[in-house]
Amino acid sequence: MIARLFMMTVGFGLAAGGGISLIAYMNYIPAGLTLLDYLTFIFQRTEGAVFAAGLFMIAGSIYWPEKN
Repeated sequence: MIARLFMMTVGFGLAAGGGISLIAYMNYIPAGLTLLDYLTFIFQRTEGAVFAAGLFMIAGSIYWPEKN
């Protein structure tokens, strides 16, 4: 139970940090980037991986079977 709570908390922190950075990078879109350029830029940055890892940890903490 404590491990699930810890995993969810760490996952939430990673997802929040990565998501805020990805939203901040949306300021590049009005500067002339297209949506495809933006997505290419995001996949090259570390924040995209941090966001995905956070979502994976949250989903893992919710759906991982618990030992009884």
